Amino acid sequence: MSHRIAVLEKESCHSRKCNLECISFCPVNKTGSDCIVLGQDAKAVISEELCTGCSICVKKCPFDAISIINVASELGEEKLHQYGVNTFRLYKIPVPKRNSIVGLVGRNGVGKSTALNVLAGSLKPNLGRYDAPPSWEEIIDHYQGTELQNHFEAISNGTLRVSIKPQAVYLIPKVWSGSVRELLQTTAGSTRDISEIVDSLNLRESVGRNVSELSGGELQRTAVAVAALKDADLYLFDEPSSYNDVFQRMKVSQAISELAKKSSVVLVEHDLSFLDYLSDYIHILYGEPGVYGIVSSIQSARTGINELLDGYLQVENVRFRDQPVRFDIYSPIEDVTETPTICEYGELTKSFPKFELRVEPAEIHLGEVIGVLGANALGKTTFLRILSGLDKPTTGDVELSAKVAYKPQYLSADSESEVLPYLRGINKDIDTGLIQSQLVTPLRLNKLFEKSIKNLSGGELQKVAIVATLLQDATIYAFDEPSAFIDVEDRIILAKAIQRFVRSMGKTAVVIDHDIQLVDIVADSLMIFTGEPGRYGFASKPLGKSEGMNKFLRELGITYRRDITTGRPRVNKPDSKLDRIQKAEGKYYYLGKVQAPAPGKDEKKE
Repeated sequence: MSHRIAVLEKESCHSRKCNLECISFCPVNKTGSDCIVLGQDAKAVISEELCTGCSICVKKCPFDAISIINVASELGEEKLHQYGVNTFRLYKIPVPKRNSIVGLVGRNGVGKSTALNVLAGSLKPNLGRYDAPPSWEEIIDHYQGTELQNHFEAISNGTLRVSIKPQAVYLIPKVWSGSVRELLQTTAGSTRDISEIVDSLNLRESVGRNVSELSGGELQRTAVAVAALKDADLYLFDEPSSYNDVFQRMKVSQAISELAKKSSVVLVEHDLSFLDYLSDYIHILYGEPGVYGIVSSIQSARTGINELLDGYLQVENVRFRDQPVRFDIYSPIEDVTETPTICEYGELTKSFPKFELRVEPAEIHLGEVIGVLGANALGKTTFLRILSGLDKPTTGDVELSAKVAYKPQYLSADSESEVLPYLRGINKDIDTGLIQSQLVTPLRLNKLFEKSIKNLSGGELQKVAIVATLLQDATIYAFDEPSAFIDVEDRIILAKAIQRFVRSMGKTAVVIDHDIQLVDIVADSLMIFTGEPGRYGFASKPLGKSEGMNKFLRELGITYRRDITTGRPRVNKPDSKLDRIQKAEGKYYYLGKVQAPAPGKDEKKE
């Protein structure tokens, strides 16, 4: 048996621009019943009780505004929250565990933030009864006998101490106008040492500055510090790695790990390497973005992430993705010297009043996908702007026989245009089979075509910007942090889409990103940036993938192994047996197959 979900994306419903196809073609309406009607706001309202699930309205709607989905009827009893009629609903809830870190992972729009807000007590779950919300007594009774009974009792009587690090850290300057030190002093709990957390998160040079002067990474680490300084029973972190480089992410992970020694931690994260390194347990959230989400049963970190990549949950016997994601176990062919050289430069320098970048002489070849890794403030964006012709080097010249299409790090969303006309203006061939199969379909851009660019979310805007770059008539595509705001599944899809499209079109790409897993998928060779952030940077020539990864990870002080099941790179725990062996052999980045963990072995100590 199943029950029906009918969801309307109100922003996409334009009843004044269509012929009300959803109403006129509905078979139930034709019998005289009101399955679909127009509401007072001139938006469609769909009766889930009367709907037969024929999905004719879904196919006929010219704006793709309607979703009709059947889910197992038993899920109805596990509905945690629904926002209103024909709106998103979330089934089940994650379970915090004492002295552990529980990770939440899944696509954007499937309920991760909703789950955090319910756990925090800032959103009272209505169990699906949006028209007649239950009392706390009814909610507690609903979860009687489960681990969540005590949790909701503590929320209802005000005894649960919760500290939350929100997702939108860029809003901090709008609510706080003082210095970082003043902010930390105002929010710190009585037992926390401010100087200790400042040092652990590399905020020593930031504490005296006004929050409005901070970079994205500094704002993120400040928000982590604010959350960590509070005395709490439950700590909630929503995407704490965003804006931070790999070095800073390791600092954040160490700070969060310390909190789990005395409390419960729940973490939402899209960087799989960071999530795997930090989490003890995983809940996968799956479903249809913006329509419904389901929280899976709890798994160990390794099993949970592998099931996410496989697209199949063994305990639930549910397949939520058609194709599994697999990583290449072996290194790609690294000799590209036989292909034509399309860019060549001698030693380059770029000088600023307080910073200097030096770039090693190199060649860039046709068909090459170059990944760029390094800490923030070492000149990666500066190099990409020089390569793209937007900036001139202080010394040296770039000999470029190709046009460069550049996607910047920070995107503008002030266009009034809708997505499809905007993309068609860049390339009128957007409807051709190659572009549709390699870009539009995998990235599900058709759902965005009727949306105005100014109304896109961060992740939606990022995908549109990436595709807009690839649609340009260019030979080199330069991407600055394409994973920003993109969810975990779309990051993998995105990396493979860029790689396939660039190679099928016989082009070249340069990709800056802090998600090592994305770079591992997309790149053939690597440029490594080293130096002292904010003072000087040094860019290597493109190195073979193995050599480049080893150079970068040695600088970071961590080692990677390959998961035996999926081939994905995993961070070894510091000073573990594998970590010591690989460091002794100089193999910080392990390309070959690895042995499976011994049965019953504690994964956190692998």
